[in-house]
Order: sequence, then structure tokens, then C-alpha cells
Amino acid sequence: MSAATQTSLPGPFAGQTHEIQAPPEAAGLRADRFLTDALAGAIGGLSRSRVKALIEQGQASRDGVPVHDPAESVRPGARYALRLPPPEDAVPQPQDIPLTILFEDRDLIVLDKPAGLVVHPAPGNPDGTLVNAVLAHAAEDLTGIGGEARPGIVHRLDKDTSGVMVVAKSQAAHTALSAAFANRDLDREYLALVWGLPSPAEGEITGDIGRHPMDRKRMAVVTRNGKHALTRYRTERAFGTACALLRCRLATGRTHQIRVHLSHIGHPLVGDPVYLKRVPAAARNLAAPLREALTGFPRQALHAATLGFRHPVTGAALSFTAALPPDMAELLRALEGHVTAR
Repeated sequence: MSAATQTSLPGPFAGQTHEIQAPPEAAGLRADRFLTDALAGAIGGLSRSRVKALIEQGQASRDGVPVHDPAESVRPGARYALRLPPPEDAVPQPQDIPLTILFEDRDLIVLDKPAGLVVHPAPGNPDGTLVNAVLAHAAEDLTGIGGEARPGIVHRLDKDTSGVMVVAKSQAAHTALSAAFANRDLDREYLALVWGLPSPAEGEITGDIGRHPMDRKRMAVVTRNGKHALTRYRTERAFGTACALLRCRLATGRTHQIRVHLSHIGHPLVGDPVYLKRVPAAARNLAAPLREALTGFPRQALHAATLGFRHPVTGAALSFTAALPPDMAELLRALEGHVTAR
């Protein structure tokens, strides 16, 4: 749970677990609605959205069995429990972390995020994040977002995804950029190194994305309770039949969308720790050093290469490109050598 979420819980009840037995008339209700209404008298100020978030984060149980689906139907007679975790400090502190700045003015910062840098403080990564770095870099220029002097995160890249990001410094920029990302009113391309050679070489991948039915830490293409997702791809370079470098464009913005969609069509990202579960057949005919370099790549080979949008205040057209990071560039050189040597 993020620090911000924790501090929004009712203070006197933080760290407590509240239990209630479901009466017959609760049959068929959503678990989040039932717990919100049933515990309203005991815990004032706990919203349904907060209860939903707590359930998704593993803080609820039914007869001692964890409940992860807020929409699960209530079972009469079952004993439900909801735990309110203790609060953590929600105020990120400035930290002197190097940033590669591509553009900056009074309203925004565009930067090239390195792989390994978490965007926002969260459990397991309470500091050392992009937010901490921006606070140190531009603290005096932050004019206030939501009444606080903080950077406005309008989109995120996974910890181990590198590339172009934009961060708002003013409320006006935050509002306009958030709308642009929500409406897909921008130009964003990713470079992805995948196993195998997609056919056709250029196309679209569709499929609703939601939580994996068996593993709540993963996303998946699902047939129910998912959100529409569309990814367009084009093969930039094929390395025999072993790997391909794809240029991907998102028509929607779902969690792990590129990673999930490419894995779904049988071409997972090289190095993906979540969606690549076994050594691909495409690796079998590679020389041992190259095979080991690819299978041992320590992160998903995904890079946010370009980002174009209109300046949220001036309206000027802006476009930024970040070169491939050294680790991905080295893999491509090794694959080029493999193809040339054949």
C-alpha cells in the first residue's frame, strides 16, 4: 500500500482488524460494499473506494481465507475481517539522485528515466525514487499541486522500464497533462525486444486486460472484468527467428499493457521477470554466450523511446526522444553479430 493511502485511513483505527459476520440479507452483495456499510458504525470515514483498495491489497479475509476480489459475492454466515494497516510517513523527502533532463521550464520536466528507478514511493521502495529526485532538483520551482509543493506524476513507467517521462511542476500543467494522457492526446512509442518473430510483422493486438485469475500480482488478457486494450506494433529489426525489435504504440494505457499483450501472442519481452516463465524455444539454436546474455538479461527489455505532446500551458508542440540505454544497445549489437556471422 502506498504511503498516501495509509495516511488517509482513520487515525484512531489504524493497525486494527475489524470483524463482522455476514447476515442472511447480505447474500449476493459485493464484498467491498458490504464491508463499507457494515463497518460504517465502527469505523467512521472509511470510503468504499478505500475498502476496495484494501481488499485488493490483501487486507481482507473470509473465515480466515484471504479475499482479493472486491466484487466477490458475500456468503451469509461467513465471518469477514478487514485490517487497517498502520500509517507511514506520506511526505517524500528530497534526495540528491542524478537525473537526465531532456527539457525543463517553469511548468514541467521531461527526463530520461533509467531502468531500476522507481517512480513513486511505495512499500519496499520508501525512498530513492523519481519523486525524491525531482523534489531535490526542483523543490523551489514547484508551485503547488493539490495544495502541496510536490511533483505531479501524470504517468508512470515500471521500475525496470527506461525512457522518456514528463513530470508536472504546476497545477495547470498537471491538470492539462493528466487530461492528455487520459484522452491519449499525445504521441508515445516504445521499443521492445521480444523472443521470436511476430507474424504479421506489423499489426494490432487487442484483448481486455485485468488481474490474472490465479495470480493477483500479474495482469492478463481476460474474458471478464477486464478493460479494453489495444496495442499497435511494427517490426523494426528481425534477428533471424530468435528475436525481434518492435516499435509499439498504445491506443490505451493499461497496467503492463505491452508486456501482457506481447506475451499473450507468444512473443514475451526478453528478460521479463513476470510474463516470461520459461526459456523460449527461439533460444535453442543460439550460441551459448548469446543465449546466456538474453536469458540472463535482468529486466524487461522495454524502453519508452519517444514522447510527443502539446505544452500544457503554451500549447507549443513538443517531441522528445531517448536513445536506447547501454544494456539494451549491447544486446542488439550481440544479436547483430549473430545474424552477420550466420
